[in-house]
Amino acid sequence: MRGLNRVTLIGNCGKEPEYKLLEDGTPVAKIALATTETFRLKNGETQSRTDWHTIILWRALAGLAKEYVRKGSLLYVEGKLRSRQYQDKAGVKKYVTEILAEQIIMLDKKIKVSEPEIENENGDLLPF
Repeated sequence: MRGLNRVTLIGNCGKEPEYKLLEDGTPVAKIALATTETFRLKNGETQSRTDWHTIILWRALAGLAKEYVRKGSLLYVEGKLRSRQYQDKAGVKKYVTEILAEQIIMLDKKIKVSEPEIENENGDLLPF
């Protein structure tokens, strides 16, 4: 039987995306995504819990993040869960779990751009 590694998240970007080009020119971006769930305790009190996820975006998705994603952006993210380890500068072994994004969709409401207006001879404003 084949395995399935699929992650789907909807949350807000916690800070501006980190964008860089690797030595070979490949673009990569990293996003901190916050997902918050709200639940009710037995006593009726409402409580919420926020989890932070590290999202890695490669190539075109990295460019999309650089151009359009901002702190607070509401995002739909689909991808794979990856765990890896490395040694830091002090030689300490570190473990990291990240989501390798395969798709992101901006869920923010579009900002309505007002159309220019002109005045008629009576001083009334009319759409241009």
